[in-house]
Amino acid sequence: MPDDDTKAFRKAMTDVRPLPARKLPPAPPKPRAVARFSRGERVGTLREGPRDSAQLGSLADDDRVAFRRAGVRDDVLRKLRRGQFAVEAEIDLHGLDRHATHKALRDFIGTAIGRRLRCVRVIHGKGLRSGPGGPVLRHVVNDWLSRIENVLAFASARPVDGGTGAVYVLLSLPAAPRRPHRE
Repeated sequence: MPDDDTKAFRKAMTDVRPLPARKLPPAPPKPRAVARFSRGERVGTLREGPRDSAQLGSLADDDRVAFRRAGVRDDVLRKLRRGQFAVEAEIDLHGLDRHATHKALRDFIGTAIGRRLRCVRVIHGKGLRSGPGGPVLRHVVNDWLSRIENVLAFASARPVDGGTGAVYVLLSLPAAPRRPHRE
């Protein structure tokens, strides 16, 4: 019986001709390779460097801090300490460990720069329950902020905004993307 099926199939196909061969359309071009971080640099990839300890100082015995990069004028730091810049975003780091704090802080600052925010507040807490070692997050946040090149200055917040448990951070704005010149 299988031979009968094969014979019937061949008989049915006697007048069939193969379709002419067609050229396939060319494959679409592959997207241009882009360096992994080039897009991120345009929207605020953070660069960290060594901290200049002479730039980070205590204002008084009450643990207030102030930091400014070279080139940032005294009056800008004074306005920052007085809370005269509008705080456009804030992050509360209470309850995070050192590693989680670093990641959260980097993500927050990177996003703020990408959104072109000028002044943000970082709440790290006063460390009242930190034990004999003192306030851990306060010190590491200040150290990390002083290493991020996009941080122009930071200072302890006014008492109404968290006092020594928070800092105002002044950020440098990235250069606006260049638009092609049309004539």
